[in-house]
Amino acid sequence: MNADDALVELIAQQVRARLMAGGQGPGHTRAQAPASLETHSPQALRQIPCTEEPDACSGCGMCAVRRPEDARAIARAGAGRIGAGLHTGKVDHDLAAKIDHTLLKPEASRDELFALAEEARQHRFATVCVNSANVRLMTQFLSGSGVPVCAVVGFPLGAMTPNAKAFETREAIRCGAKEIDMVINIGALKSNELALVHDDIKAVVDAARPVPVKVILETSKLTDEEKVIASALSKAAGAAFVKTSTGFGGGGATAEDVALMRRVVGSEMGVKASGGVRSTEDAARMVAAGANRIGASASVAIVTGKKSNSAY
Repeated sequence: MNADDALVELIAQQVRARLMAGGQGPGHTRAQAPASLETHSPQALRQIPCTEEPDACSGCGMCAVRRPEDARAIARAGAGRIGAGLHTGKVDHDLAAKIDHTLLKPEASRDELFALAEEARQHRFATVCVNSANVRLMTQFLSGSGVPVCAVVGFPLGAMTPNAKAFETREAIRCGAKEIDMVINIGALKSNELALVHDDIKAVVDAARPVPVKVILETSKLTDEEKVIASALSKAAGAAFVKTSTGFGGGGATAEDVALMRRVVGSEMGVKASGGVRSTEDAARMVAAGANRIGASASVAIVTGKKSNSAY
């Protein structure tokens, strides 16, 4: 064990000890292990010509159509999902099944949500990820498609009470959500109120069960010690994944953060790198560091021609 690993273990032990001393006594719930990927043949991952107009795209970033080599590299490296925004174009169905099709901007219109659902229906994306207010509508749009809906909770600030997040979680699931992405209470973490941070996460996990919960740490706002603590608390609370960023917090994933989070949670949880992953080299660094899911922005334009504010 090197010095960094020893520091991670020491901090994790301190987190557990502090929670136990405070009478919280969180029980460990084994999280769902990430599913392994099948090896894709070149035929299954063949490039499909892009049909988007040049002015409908803000530039080739992480587009599975114009940058298929990026998407193939991520899939081969072991990514369970690849994030993409609206209007990424046509993709192979095998590859599409690993994409979270995402629209989280607050000004998203009904027409844009419908377009998102139609793209998901056509290409069989893994999920459609929307704000909780749009879950019912998206569930209706996707009825019969087999594409599930993921809802964000406490998004993007995380500055809500545990009861409020739990209520939002139950409401989202009642409306049809099959996955929940929650944001931690960043202020409580920075104030060293560890029991509150743990209870905040666990309230959502308990409200969501058996729906899996991903905990967004917003790593750009945390110190390394705080990242370790937040990851350890997420594991103790029974979450399925820890995730780096919302995409709205002024920073994104780094290989160093992913490696740190992976060392804390071990192999029992997933680690998702999101925010700022725009190239093959970026994705390769994240996967090598321990990420088994990638949230990547295609930097595509929406219907108005403006750049998307997707959290991925």
